[in-house]
Amino acid sequence: MKLMHTKCIFKDKRGEIRDILIKERIDYVTIITNKKGCIRGNHYHKKTFQWVYIIEGRMKFLTQMPGEPVVATVLKKGDLMMTEPMERHAMVALTDYIFMVFTRGVRGGKDYEKDTCRLKKPLEVLVR
Repeated sequence: MKLMHTKCIFKDKRGEIRDILIKERIDYVTIITNKKGCIRGNHYHKKTFQWVYIIEGRMKFLTQMPGEPVVATVLKKGDLMMTEPMERHAMVALTDYIFMVFTRGVRGGKDYEKDTCRLKKPLEVLVR
């Protein structure tokens, strides 16, 4: 898991410009909405890298590399989190929120489940 904070690269009276990803090959871009209290994920991908960018709201992002403890990180608007292949992850909605997923690998579109391995025990259970 790698947490990054995006930086404003240009700002004037019209607004601001932010580069979310720089020089990364991306295969899919997805927008997902969630209601407060819902949980998504509880899976990992064998070959896929994913970047999660928070547009609105807050989530608790749980990650775990094999053989390591679960790490819980609260993400808010403007945060960018990257997960690597084999990194288990789950998202718990602390508020209603909207996020984008940038994917490098086969997890996307009609191939959504081809590189998704469901966890037998949810990550949120492991951190309680």
